[in-house]
Amino acid sequence: MASNGASAEQSQERAADVDWNLEKIKRRLTSTSDKTLLQGPLLKRSYTLKKWNERWVILDPITGRMEYKVRRNEPSARGIIEFDDSSTITLSPVNFHGLPKYDGCCFYIGTPSRKDYLFVAETPGAARAWVSTLQATQLVLRAHKEAVNALSGDGSSKFGTLAAAISAANSTALECSKEIEAAMQISMRNALGVTTNTIIEGPLDDFTIMKETLRVKDEELQNLAHDIRARDSTIKDLAGKLSDTAEAAESAASAVRTIDQQRKMTLSEIGRLTQVYEEQLDSLKLKLKESEEMALALDREREELIKQRDAALQEAELLLSELAKAREHASALEAALLKENEKARVAEAETRAREKEAEQKESESVKDKQEFLAYVNGLQAELQRFTISLSSTFISVKP
Repeated sequence: MASNGASAEQSQERAADVDWNLEKIKRRLTSTSDKTLLQGPLLKRSYTLKKWNERWVILDPITGRMEYKVRRNEPSARGIIEFDDSSTITLSPVNFHGLPKYDGCCFYIGTPSRKDYLFVAETPGAARAWVSTLQATQLVLRAHKEAVNALSGDGSSKFGTLAAAISAANSTALECSKEIEAAMQISMRNALGVTTNTIIEGPLDDFTIMKETLRVKDEELQNLAHDIRARDSTIKDLAGKLSDTAEAAESAASAVRTIDQQRKMTLSEIGRLTQVYEEQLDSLKLKLKESEEMALALDREREELIKQRDAALQEAELLLSELAKAREHASALEAALLKENEKARVAEAETRAREKEAEQKESESVKDKQEFLAYVNGLQAELQRFTISLSSTFISVKP
């Protein structure tokens, strides 16, 4: 158990090292460059105002971004155009600017954000140079993506492809820079010619014209020197990137070896777990067999209980039928009882009426009796008075 815990801890440490190396490689491969590969003037069509504006465009080959400024010496960019290896970059057979001098000078960029950009170069050669450099940059971006995605596999070949793509893009940029410089010279000569014609039309002399010409040439030479310095810096930066890419390839190979060792350890661990699983499976089969026997016993018991339930249901049905009969008999008895109660109530009412009538008759007879007694008493009193008077009469007659 202790050895298993130690091996698991070592595996976790190796996995952490591999993850760190992979993250380091990805940071190196996806790191942005602060140098430019190609730059120059272009006419850009405004997305909102639908008009053409002259912009100084700077291409970054590592991130696939194009920055544009209103003037070359501005410190910050006016806008950014992001594209990737799936973007559409092509020369346009249609002169969407309109002026005849721009025939063959137009090219198109379709970005992943579904926003289209239209550009016009000074010459057809400059337009082809921009398109070639942009397409070479797409190859670099595609090689970057494949190298990053293939870190867990054969990463060394992918890094070689990336280095070759960067070298090819660098060569293309160097060749295309010459065409861009030629286009810039043509543009400057055209501007100088316009300025010279304007001066000649005025009252200025030849010395002033020569002075203005030398000033324009001096600016042109300064711009060319700045471009050369920028290209030299770009070449140095690309050389540094290539060395970083080589280091990243070595780190990737080391990471692949570490991953292979970890894979072997994982396979051995899988074998051990498989054996444990088989033992557990045998134990579960025995338990399953016991469960099946128990289930059969429970099925038999359930059938017996079902039979008892059916018998109880039949008995309950008999009891329910008898209960229904008893309820019918009780209903009949209740109806007879109601009839008897009604008869008793009627007889009681008649008895009460007869008693009341008898009471009335009795009271009348008592009253008659009292009157008769009073009458008899009156007769007796009169008889006594008559007897007394008769006696007194006899007494008076007797002498």
